[in-house]
Amino acid sequence: MLFSIALGIGLAAATGFRVFVPLLVAGLAARVGVIPLADSFQWLQSTPALIALGTAAALETLAFYIPGVDHLLDVLAGPLAVVAGMLASASVMVDLPPEAKWPIAVIAGGGIAGLTKTGAALLRVKSTALTGGLGNPVVSTAETASAATISILAILAPIACVVAALALAIYLFRRRSRRARARSNPAD
Repeated sequence: MLFSIALGIGLAAATGFRVFVPLLVAGLAARVGVIPLADSFQWLQSTPALIALGTAAALETLAFYIPGVDHLLDVLAGPLAVVAGMLASASVMVDLPPEAKWPIAVIAGGGIAGLTKTGAALLRVKSTALTGGLGNPVVSTAETASAATISILAILAPIACVVAALALAIYLFRRRSRRARARSNPAD
């Protein structure tokens, strides 16, 4: 349950940088069996959805490189990022009943997406003010890379934590076994 909440919040945070990239990453990860999707979000891993999300992600990414359009997209993407954050988080919360899933998705998923989007928009405004817009392509590249990286880490980090916890448990078990043997055989 905590894994799905953490995954959902991580994906939601990434939607603040790019609306469609985290949904695409989640759909692809579900398609290859890395993460489960809630029953009502199984469509996210379908071929038509992945094609649509891939196209939308590419168009969104490219549009942020067009001067003037990038600012318009920042305005439009604000509310869209919040909605995408709610959907991304709800889509992977498979172990929660709807009466718990949706408040968490709205408050945590939508909230973190809104915060991330606000921070990214403020960075773009500062970039425009300081560089006359010449630095905006660098900001756009960083936002796209951040959306992809955070999405992938949201999926891999919980898995890495489970692997690390298992490795620690095995290490501690072996260490305890060696100490027990050493106490039982003090002459060795």
